[in-house]
Formats: sequence, C-alpha cells, structure tokens
Amino acid sequence: MAPGGQTTVIQRILERRADRPPTSTEETTASIAVMLRVVPPSKALIACADAALRQQLERIITADALDYESIGNESEALRRFLGEFRPVVLTDSLELVRSLRARSVERTPFIVYFAELDEAAARQMGLSAGADECVGRSASTREIEARIGSARRIAELETVLRITLAENRKLSATDDLTRVASRRFFSKNFPREVERAARYGRGLSLVLCDIDFFKKLNDTHGHAGGDQILRQFAMRLQQNLRRGIDWVARIGGEEFAIVLPETTYEQALEVARKLRTAVAHAPYSYDGKGVAVTASFGLCGLNRVPAGERQLAQRILKIADAALYRSKHGGRNRVTATMFGGHP
Repeated sequence: MAPGGQTTVIQRILERRADRPPTSTEETTASIAVMLRVVPPSKALIACADAALRQQLERIITADALDYESIGNESEALRRFLGEFRPVVLTDSLELVRSLRARSVERTPFIVYFAELDEAAARQMGLSAGADECVGRSASTREIEARIGSARRIAELETVLRITLAENRKLSATDDLTRVASRRFFSKNFPREVERAARYGRGLSLVLCDIDFFKKLNDTHGHAGGDQILRQFAMRLQQNLRRGIDWVARIGGEEFAIVLPETTYEQALEVARKLRTAVAHAPYSYDGKGVAVTASFGLCGLNRVPAGERQLAQRILKIADAALYRSKHGGRNRVTATMFGGHP
C-alpha cells in the first residue's frame, strides 16, 4: 500500500455518509489523529528462541510503544497467541510464522521475522513463510527500532480502521454545520482521552463554552444568520488551539467542548481566557453586517489525571458544566475555572 494509503481507506469510510458532503482531508486527518492518540499501545508478542535477540528487543521496546509479552518457547508462544490476539508478533521462528499464517482467523497479526543471516535469501524465506517484514539479526539498533515503529503504526491504523468500521453506522465523526467533531465523537473519544492521560499520569483539561444570548441572535438574524455565527464561532475556536492535539466538539445547539490533552489547570486557564477574547474581539459577519458575539466558558483542569477513578470522564464533564453555569449566571462573557480535587 502506498504511503498514507491506510489513512485514505479510513477517510473513505468516515465519508460514507448518506446525504452529506465529503469530509475534507484536514477534518478527517484531525479525527484520525485523535483516534490514534487515544488507542492504548498495541499488544505484541516477542517469540524468540535466541536469548540475546529477545533481550535486545526487550531493551528497545518502550512501554508507550508496545505492550509486549516475551517468550522463548515457540509452542508456548503459539498457545499464548491463540489465547489472546496480539496485533504485532516479533519472532525468529519460521515455523511460528507459518503456523500463524496457516490459521483461518478473523484478524491477522503484523509479523516481523528476524532472519539468522542478513541476506536476501534468508529474508525471502521469511516473506514466503508469511512474514510482513524481515530484518537480519545483525541489523543495527536504529534499524530494528524503525522496523518495530513501522509495525506499531500499522497495527494502530488497523485498530482505528476496525473501530471506524464497527461504528460506521452509528458514528458521525463531524458536525455537519460547524465541521468540528460531533457530540457522538466527543462521547466516544473524550473518555478515551481521559484513560490515556491516566495511563501515563499526564495532565488533561476540558473547557465548555456557550454562546451568550444565542436565542436572541437567532430571533434577530434568523436561523440562517444563527448558522453563520455558529460556523464562524467554531472556526475561531479552532484557530486558537494546537493543531493536531487539541480538539473541539459541538455538543449542543450553541455549546461546544474543547479538549486539551496534556494540559495542566494553569495552562488551560490561559487557553480559555485567550479563547474568550478570540471569539469576541471582532464582529461576526452576516448579510453584510457585523454582529457582536460573546461566550461564557467553564473549565475543569487536572494537572495529573489519577488512575483507577470510576466514571472520571463524566465527573470532569460535570465539573466543567457547573463552572460554565456559574459563568452564565455571573454576568456571561467570562471564564470560570475549577481544578479537579482543588479549590483555586
């Protein structure tokens, strides 16, 4: 498959929606970037009889790259694989490669075969047996890291593709009007962002915002005017966030959620204040006229997401919503912030 081919396949699946225009490449890429970031590390099986090679692979692979199990016995490795699927298999056994490929299963792993001799004939034997990638055991650490990195990326893309296929009928990733993420996408992927942050002990913040007096804007300018304001509002939010990291979702009529991965409370408060200024600093354009628009913001920030907390995503959302409520009932066009577990 040509470089970027996996992304193209996923894009086509995401775009297969009835009665809607195709999603732009930028929007699809942003959605895929979120999904790739929140999926847990792919599970891998190291099955090498050569103890030195096995130990070398164990030193190379980091916890955030692959969640691996290392086994020296070929029969035991096959038994473990059949008991639990692993998207990536690293092995020096041609017989194990053949055994894995001979089985008719729903999912097939990406197999990297380590040939005893770094020669074309040895690599060809591995490919003929069914390996996806072959590398000589004498290869440099840098080359081995690159081969493993490639296997991991392909496994992650395959996971995203499977998720997309499974949810295709019920998942609309992009809001049709504003072209930001949809409420359904937020409901699926915000909890995954929280789980990822908890897994690595990193910060995470959620900002909710609501356009002030939107019903009055709709009544004054009509639904067409209201739609134009919503589109421009969403664009201003996106323009003031980190591309490919932060993301926006429309979760209600005029309510938006801004997800800030790896962002502490203080950092998120600065972002929220910048967003409040950005959405209100210049009039919105409709029918040749300028329309003044402001918004209220509520923030819940975590400097380090705790592990093992039940329904943590829902709790963060509830805290941010309560902060937004205080902004709306405290004069609007302001930011109210709460640190999870604290009282700033």
